[in-house]
Amino acid sequence: MSNSNFSRRGVLKTGAIASAGLAVPTYLRADGHTGFTNAPADGGPVKFGFNVPQTGPYAEEGLDELRAQELAVEHLNGIGDGGLLNTFSEKNLDGTGILGHKVEFVTGDTQTKSDVARASAQSMIQKDGCIMINGGSSSGVAVAVQGLCQDAGVIFMAGLTHSNDTTGKDKKANGFRHFFNGYMSGAALGPVLEAEYGNERNAYHLTADYTWGWTQQESIQASTEALGWTTNQNVLTPVGAGDFSSYIAPVLNSGADTLILNHYGGDMVNSLTQAVQFGLKDKQVNGKDFTIIVPLYSELMAAGAGSNIQGVFGSMNWNWQLQDEGTKAFVKSFGEKFGFPPSGAAHTCYVQTLLYADAVTRAGTFNPCGVAEALEDFDFDGMGNGPTTYRGADHQCFKDVLVMKGTDNPTNQFDTLEIVEVTPRAQVEYEPDHPMFAGGDLGECNPGA
Repeated sequence: MSNSNFSRRGVLKTGAIASAGLAVPTYLRADGHTGFTNAPADGGPVKFGFNVPQTGPYAEEGLDELRAQELAVEHLNGIGDGGLLNTFSEKNLDGTGILGHKVEFVTGDTQTKSDVARASAQSMIQKDGCIMINGGSSSGVAVAVQGLCQDAGVIFMAGLTHSNDTTGKDKKANGFRHFFNGYMSGAALGPVLEAEYGNERNAYHLTADYTWGWTQQESIQASTEALGWTTNQNVLTPVGAGDFSSYIAPVLNSGADTLILNHYGGDMVNSLTQAVQFGLKDKQVNGKDFTIIVPLYSELMAAGAGSNIQGVFGSMNWNWQLQDEGTKAFVKSFGEKFGFPPSGAAHTCYVQTLLYADAVTRAGTFNPCGVAEALEDFDFDGMGNGPTTYRGADHQCFKDVLVMKGTDNPTNQFDTLEIVEVTPRAQVEYEPDHPMFAGGDLGECNPGA
């Protein structure tokens, strides 16, 4: 057989001739469906590993991810109303599992610690036989687990990871991210902040001291300085600090009129609450009303912060209040099962699970290199974010981004955030070699065993 029939990953191209003049309509010959990590046995189940924080500062997001992952498996196995399978532009998944295999899953607790997350994922792969790892609510965890999955030869479908580095300097051929990133938050928020607060603000940053915080702060600083804002200080804070009062007190006499909290999860709830208790929202500085900005939002954070969130701007990957058919289908399925709307973290992990399953079906194989090819430069719709592309150059999804604001007069416990703007995808796109994403090498897919 001519080598021209093969892609750069050693995967047989669709329509290539395998033997006896027969065209093979999948990425691999039937006899090539083994020889990769944790290939499922004929007739046996295929197993996913859902690796999320069930304890620690990001536990609420992790537990909601786990709910959505469980729901995705039910829909793949034909249990329930099918959710987003009914609105997804691809119609390859029919509720009979994946390629004739029932889907099972195991779970782990990352504790929002990279070493713990890696150990958990490694156990899922080596002990439990998982063929795909999904989840996480921290970019530090995502980068660590993505590297492990690359080495092990399994696909990593990232959960909630917002650092530019995940699909920048730390990108891997076996890793894929549906969630947006820090650059996109800055690009979406900039014009809204300019319209709301003008071009002359003095911003003080408190920043979570790890890869997400660093790249989020870099992105929002670049965006606001492009408006004419000045940056007063950027102070790094430890994840899970709990008490942020010693970091907030210096803001009072800094000359800043804006506090930007590059915090997430329980850390954001605590730092925002303490900032309000210090009276920052009631101050006037430089002739301006003091304002607080939270670049990355979640519904769970907003609920935890209560009335302190009112009037505070931020960005989101998705929100349950969107009115497209995909969002309505997912909110209905999730709400009927769990009794409340899903978070953005839940949505991402659910969608990533379905995208993996669809890619396997289109590829005709669980071989991670066939799956990777099926995901690269894949265009789809109907998943709640509008037309979306999984870019092949860096495995980053491109789609619309939401700008949010804390609701001034919430009507119920879930009505904490309002959608200010759906920022069009074109406004948040960038080239793969953008300086904020430079330095990494996607490399080659690793099929493992």
